[in-house]
Amino acid sequence: MACRLILVRHPPVNLAWQKRCYGQSDPGLSRAGQAMIGPLVSQIAARKPAAIVHSDLVRTRAIALPLARKLGIAAIAEPLWRERDFGTWEGRYWQAIYRQTGNAMDGMIDAPDKFRPGGGETTAEFAKRIEQAMAALPDVQSIAIIAHGGSIACVRARHGGAPLSQLGELIPPAGSYTIL
Repeated sequence: MACRLILVRHPPVNLAWQKRCYGQSDPGLSRAGQAMIGPLVSQIAARKPAAIVHSDLVRTRAIALPLARKLGIAAIAEPLWRERDFGTWEGRYWQAIYRQTGNAMDGMIDAPDKFRPGGGETTAEFAKRIEQAMAALPDVQSIAIIAHGGSIACVRARHGGAPLSQLGELIPPAGSYTIL
């Protein structure tokens, strides 16, 4: 694994998707999100990562490709870094999901090995996939990983020894980065 991880969460998505469960869906960035690209790329480039890995979705490519151009290196698209698979919940408003399921969504935290939101991945399966993504990282001194809130939370939990029940607390703000 790399000595230094620069974990970058994509900027805010299109306004039409901001109150929806978008997981592995592929919405573009909002105008505010697009305006964050240049400054975020400059901040990450100043950290001089030797490699760039992104989830392959448009909202991570929007940072990865300009960063790669600026640094003169290739960006590696790796689908293992995608957000959690929320199954049939994807594209639905969170409020509608809650009205239909009530507190069942708490199962993502309370039953990490069993609960499948919308028939998608359990929390444990999601965390295992991110562990596989970590194991596949290039062997370099510093890597910029442009990914998603849940993916980054899984890395932070693993790094800090936190239980899966704390993933929600480890999700960084959109358009931010964390260095481990």
